[in-house]
Amino acid sequence: MKTVAIIKYNAGNIRSVLFALERLGVAATVTDDHELIRQSSHVIFPGVGAANSAMPYLQERGLDQLMLSLTQPFLGICLGMQLMCRHSEEGDTKCLGMFDIAVRKFPATDDDGQRIKTPHMGWNSLYNLQSPIMKGVDENAFMYFVHSYYAEISSHTIAACNYALPFSAALQKDNFFGVQFHTEKSAAAGEQILKNFLAL
Repeated sequence: MKTVAIIKYNAGNIRSVLFALERLGVAATVTDDHELIRQSSHVIFPGVGAANSAMPYLQERGLDQLMLSLTQPFLGICLGMQLMCRHSEEGDTKCLGMFDIAVRKFPATDDDGQRIKTPHMGWNSLYNLQSPIMKGVDENAFMYFVHSYYAEISSHTIAACNYALPFSAALQKDNFFGVQFHTEKSAAAGEQILKNFLAL
């Protein structure tokens, strides 16, 4: 039986993730209890907010070290994925480091000098899809994004997206997965990724 823990911390958007899981027939527990998280079959680490306020909260409760020690399938969403990287320019924040990648602020202008609107907000397409978590998702599928910072392209990139420049839309290393877009707001394609994660 699947037991899904959603990590509770001071970053919003947990309710929409809960509803998305309910639509898939999965009841999840929102918790910061170390033992409950350890015992869960799957762990989801969502988030909307700022890296420099989220990390101290995680550290105070020992959740940073706990998450690094987990061996079950683990999915970070939006800010959750960024916090799984090594460092964020948002508040010059040292993050969890599951992925040895820097998170950077989108530039103010593109190569042609055109102003870039931030946050990157709305629907945008993925490409170069890899990993079992992307099974059944079409190349160029559209996902819903809201973010002003991006993870660089790296060897851990399992889906890319373009907004002024190419960036990592999804990452994987071992049991750790991260998506920059909101699976829970990305219609059928986002639901498929959640299904694939839960099937791991």
